[in-house]
Amino acid sequence: MRVTQNMLSNNMLRNISNSYETMGKYQEQLSTGKKLTKPSDDPVSAVKGMSYRAQLTEIEQYERNMNEVHTWTENTDAALDETTGALQRLRELAVQASNGTYEEGQLKNIGAEVSQLKDHLEDLANTEVNGKYLFNGSDTKNQPVDTGATPSKYPNNTDEVRIEVSKGIKVDVNVKGESIFSEKLFDDLDKFINNLNGTGTGNMEESIADLDGHINNTVNERADLGARMNRIEFIEQRLDTQKVAATDMLSENEDAELEEVITKLKTQESIHRAALSVGSRVIQPTLVDFLK
Repeated sequence: MRVTQNMLSNNMLRNISNSYETMGKYQEQLSTGKKLTKPSDDPVSAVKGMSYRAQLTEIEQYERNMNEVHTWTENTDAALDETTGALQRLRELAVQASNGTYEEGQLKNIGAEVSQLKDHLEDLANTEVNGKYLFNGSDTKNQPVDTGATPSKYPNNTDEVRIEVSKGIKVDVNVKGESIFSEKLFDDLDKFINNLNGTGTGNMEESIADLDGHINNTVNERADLGARMNRIEFIEQRLDTQKVAATDMLSENEDAELEEVITKLKTQESIHRAALSVGSRVIQPTLVDFLK
């Protein structure tokens, strides 16, 4: 086959164009820090990248769910802590009033404090965070306790509030108000107050026993909540591990190794300069040069 000057020139121009394209690819990788700028660069890696991103998006959503979980559990735990303190103070007052040395006026003063603690327990039962009542099951828009209403209102929704914290894993974040702020609790407090005011038919020993039962219920519910909070911490740690792993896989799949890219770019620049040098010699001779 006869090789002409035109063929040499075309081959040279094509190779130089390819060299520019290669250098452009390396320069783009350096400027973006990514090996892939479009799916056609590596279809298989592009599909993997979509999968890794979907996994990261899912994990980030679970992390946002975790924030909601912490809001529920931490505020519930704080409310139960105050509830336990109030009930213990009520028991102290019951023990104090049972020694038989207090006069009628002193007992009424104790009754006034008990009334205030009763109101405080009602406030705790109606703990509201971000527009949601914590102790009324899934009916989070309506307050669970209103002793001033006719008839009085107490927690009656026992549905669980469940939040998904990992794929296929949902945890209960609420404590059933019925088990702590029940109608019996407020009835027992009213009986206690009536006894202190001299209008009741019971005795202080009964009030102490009632309060012991309510304290035990609260402690048990708080212990159960604490166990769930411990489990939530383990799940959160696993999410952190999964996020790091997915991020590393995505980085390995798409991020450019800058040292390697710089080396390739320098090598390609040397090749390109050599190609230009050779090309200048190929296209330099003309018919006039041969006629001289």
